[in-house]
Amino acid sequence: MSNSFAGKVVLVTGANSGIGETAAALFAEAGATVIGTARRKEALEASRARHPKVKWVLVDVTNAAAVKDAVEGVVRTHGRLDVLVNNAATFTFAPLDQSGEAMIRGQFEANVYGTIFVTQAALPALRESKGSILNIGSAAGHKPVPNGSIYGATKAAIESLTRSWALELAPLGIRVNTIAPGPTKTPGFAAMGGSPAEKEAITAAMVGQVPLGRMASTEEVGRWIVQLSDPSVTWITGQIFGVDGGMSLT
Repeated sequence: MSNSFAGKVVLVTGANSGIGETAAALFAEAGATVIGTARRKEALEASRARHPKVKWVLVDVTNAAAVKDAVEGVVRTHGRLDVLVNNAATFTFAPLDQSGEAMIRGQFEANVYGTIFVTQAALPALRESKGSILNIGSAAGHKPVPNGSIYGATKAAIESLTRSWALELAPLGIRVNTIAPGPTKTPGFAAMGGSPAEKEAITAAMVGQVPLGRMASTEEVGRWIVQLSDPSVTWITGQIFGVDGGMSLT
């Protein structure tokens, strides 16, 4: 990979596993100073051991005050912020009549509120650098998924935020885009809730909607995150990029 991010500072939320972890590693390979966030100390320490070149910050993105302090600390330490990747999210699949309050609130707080809080905190630094915001959405944000109405609604919100922010922030020179992956092999996917039989059925139903007939690897998604955030990509904003094996076509 080229050294196109040399001198740039990249913040990736939820970088301790899955797509976020892969993206953080790829940004570091491309020469960036990468700061990854994790919500739990044990997850952060395990990630630090796997990726010693990445700088790590412990923060819960659902806590607006803690997020503000963390992001301001990153900017003070590193002097700038060029790219924000809003990756931190959670998901649990369940039928509507089995979706409890804690499950519903938890997904909206992490996936929507967290994205808003981190972006608000990062705006002053991104304004200075004329930087880029890359949100991680999902094919579920625009395509119905069995038992995934709550998660899908949070990702539909991300698509709406992306388009609105792209218009609002364009005069500041800040680009805003979303990557919308299809089914991807991540620890979160394996831990999405339900019995083994229910997980297998949900996975089969989702993969059955993918023309390429399989799940993605995190690297297949992560490379597009890095590509769309590249400093040379200056004429793309407000777009929802489906990295989904053709799922959006079915």
